Amino acid sequence: MTKRTAAARYARAMFDVAVKEADPQAVERELASFAELVREHELLATVLANPAVPAPRKRALVEQLSERAALSATVSRLLCLLAARDRLALLEGVLEEYRRRLFDHQRVVRAEVTSAVPLDAAQVAAIGQALARVTGRQVQVTAAVDSALLGGAVTRIGSMVYDGSVKRQLERLRDALREGT
Repeated sequence: MTKRTAAARYARAMFDVAVKEADPQAVERELASFAELVREHELLATVLANPAVPAPRKRALVEQLSERAALSATVSRLLCLLAARDRLALLEGVLEEYRRRLFDHQRVVRAEVTSAVPLDAAQVAAIGQALARVTGRQVQVTAAVDSALLGGAVTRIGSMVYDGSVKRQLERLRDALREGT
């Protein structure tokens, strides 16, 4: 089983439990804060990923960290389970998949908009509203800049790409001129 598949299984189980027993958004925040803690402390990340450290010691460490961070019992159980099975390396994948499930549950999609120049907040909001009308869902927009686009924007929602860049239009024009149409 691949890491991604294993992470997806843990995330699915965690999400199902969170929907029944806890607040799914609070669980996401707690998972994210624990993952951030591990990322910020290199020694902690090394210890938790080291196969030479026995799983029971990792579990004891995770229990202590969960207590100190005042994590809910739901999140603490998941983290202890991952530690006991020596699967803490899956934490980032579990968090990513959990977020995907949470967004699906909330009917939210992520959109990445890349433009040639920086967009202001009003422009990002307008793009978000237009995408919400198209998708029928709430849209969370992140903006990036790529001056190679020359103008316009490229929007990604999942696997869909809407390329309205000047660069792409020029490429199409070049291709059409080469074909003689």
